[in-house]
Amino acid sequence: MNKTVNCVIIDDEPLAINVIKNHLQHFSNYKIIGSFNQPVTAFDFIQQNPVDVIFLDINMPDINGLELIKNLKNKPLVVVTTAYREFAIESFEIGVLDYLVKPISLKRFMKTIDRINNRIFDNNSKQEKNYFFVKANKKLIKLFFDDIIYIESLRDYIQIVTKNDRILVLSSMNAFLKQLPADKFLRIHRSYIINTSKVTSIDGNLIELPEKKIPIGRNYINEVKKVILS
Repeated sequence: MNKTVNCVIIDDEPLAINVIKNHLQHFSNYKIIGSFNQPVTAFDFIQQNPVDVIFLDINMPDINGLELIKNLKNKPLVVVTTAYREFAIESFEIGVLDYLVKPISLKRFMKTIDRINNRIFDNNSKQEKNYFFVKANKKLIKLFFDDIIYIESLRDYIQIVTKNDRILVLSSMNAFLKQLPADKFLRIHRSYIINTSKVTSIDGNLIELPEKKIPIGRNYINEVKKVILS
């Protein structure tokens, strides 16, 4: 990660700007190239400078944060920072990367940095390859990521379900998830990981896949909606 990530902070509260500045100090390749308490001034700056990420409040004078996003021609990645939870759905509908509710802890902020890194830095080997190998039936089987529909936990084993096959592998869900590209696969239940590109619809707390409906676990529902609806 040699690239410098250029960041802009927009918030009408100086203390809120300082919180983001302090959090960003922990990440050496992140550079704050501007901080603004006036959205209109920030808008002009973003249009004229190379910005990778905007940390953006919603309720501000003159124009709110969501309107600012909608009016940008070349949109950087956007992370909403707000005291209000009720704008989350609208925010993800217009393509924000993450939604942080104040007060923002460093622990939660680190998850945001991971999301930014996954989006910006594409040199991860899991992203370069479109396949991997699993050990099953005493041999190594080549699997293409795009062929996987979902993965199901079966005690000490996992079952990998593709369009044409079901492969049983000795592994835990957590260990297997680490082998999968984060931008393609999502854990939605303690017993299920899905290929997000295979989702056909969401019906209440059920994810519909080809020939399969999978429940969304209570502890996973907020993350599922963020990822799939963004």
